[in-house]
Amino acid sequence: MRPFSLFLAIAVSTLGFVNSQAAGPPPNIVWIIADDMSPDTGAYGLKDVDTPNLDRMAAEGRRFARAYASAPVCSASRSAFILGCYQTTTGLHPHDAENPQPLPAPYVPLPTLLREAGWFVTNAAAPGAVRSGKAIKKGKTHYNFKHDSAEMFDGDDWRKRKPGQPFFAQFQIAEPHRPFPIPESYDEEKLKAIQIPANYPDHPLVRRDWYAYHRSVEMVDQRVGVILDQLKEEGVLDSTIVMFFADHGRPMPWGKQWLSVEGIQVPLIMRGPGVAAGGVEERLVSLIDLAPTILSHVGLPVPSWMEGQPLLDGDFPERDHLFAARDRCGDAMDRIRAVISRDAWLIQNFNPDLSRLNWSGYKEASYPGMPLLRVLNASGGLDTFQAQWLAPTRPGIEFYDLKTDAQGLHDVSRHPEQASSIAKMRETLGDWIKTSGDKGAAGDPATEPPMTDIQKSKRGDYQRTWQKRLQKPEPTDAERVDWWMKSYGLE
Repeated sequence: MRPFSLFLAIAVSTLGFVNSQAAGPPPNIVWIIADDMSPDTGAYGLKDVDTPNLDRMAAEGRRFARAYASAPVCSASRSAFILGCYQTTTGLHPHDAENPQPLPAPYVPLPTLLREAGWFVTNAAAPGAVRSGKAIKKGKTHYNFKHDSAEMFDGDDWRKRKPGQPFFAQFQIAEPHRPFPIPESYDEEKLKAIQIPANYPDHPLVRRDWYAYHRSVEMVDQRVGVILDQLKEEGVLDSTIVMFFADHGRPMPWGKQWLSVEGIQVPLIMRGPGVAAGGVEERLVSLIDLAPTILSHVGLPVPSWMEGQPLLDGDFPERDHLFAARDRCGDAMDRIRAVISRDAWLIQNFNPDLSRLNWSGYKEASYPGMPLLRVLNASGGLDTFQAQWLAPTRPGIEFYDLKTDAQGLHDVSRHPEQASSIAKMRETLGDWIKTSGDKGAAGDPATEPPMTDIQKSKRGDYQRTWQKRLQKPEPTDAERVDWWMKSYGLE
């Protein structure tokens, strides 16, 4: 590692610390990362959640209204934003790699780049973090490449840095990843106020599950408040760029794992020196922009292999399109690509013969909505629009007009008036797949186990979960719905 004093001298004299940092020390950077969260805060317009800390962050800094993950699942998304390039470019596209490999040249994670340049780099669980009643001691990484945390990070407490040394600290918030804590009671007004999207049935179990998600978002906000207080108490809050975001969208049946608005649109809020208060950015932003944003902001070179673009310095990237990809998610093999413009959203399903109910052991064990949807569909409890989402196949191309359908729910790919727009976006997506060298076309890397082995292992996890809950490894959908109903106090 380059001695910090030497780096500081070189950086100040040569690099200049762009964006008002030239005359002073390099800035500190903090990432606060939530698991599985859509833009569901007061500042983003959701009024039935209490998020004062995140709302204050937005008021004191900049809120990004059109921020998207590059993947709708954690390990693929995290592998992308820690490198600043799409996971399909690097071959890190399958979620939950069984046999992760070291990163090939030239790729280097952002923490390593900063650590080698003199920053004190940490990764920690958010203070007070718990999951299923147990304290979380380690900060989540969950990258699809082999890494040694002791080599990537200096520790888990940024306050242990040398005097005057800049730091890059990551805080990992477990919420609102499932399992949600089941509320002991329900505020009836908040319960009734929840706006259930039209592709979900307005069922008491769905409503209570959504309520639990909102309460978990409020816990995210509380943890953000503790982190901001820590920075303030140490006297560094106003000299630190703080970025809050989620790794992908909310953990609901048609959210996580899908290239839907619900699956990949995320909150992104920044505050700190050089970030004007009360700003709202409406242009397209990807989480792969965060790594180059940091490097540019602290005056370090942005590697040419990074596909993201800096957001805080120089000209803001005026994009016509962003891209996103979904590949294998645990035991659910699939390949989907999406191209997003300001006004439209196109999805290409490379396996249209698969249902959206393509088996996912994780979701079938953790999401009450999965068996509930099938039970309601079998009994005629879904309306025509909701039932479409359970069809045994999918169209090869889906197209959503965001001007009239901001949630991206109504596929208009068969409307003749959309033909020209669809053709242009298909061409754009096809060009990106070719020029980026999309490695998802070949499926999993050769180093991964056979799909049959992965599915067998994940099925075993599913069976053990339900054996513990119901003393049956393979309960029916109705039995699982009954268990979830009782868990949510809906006997």
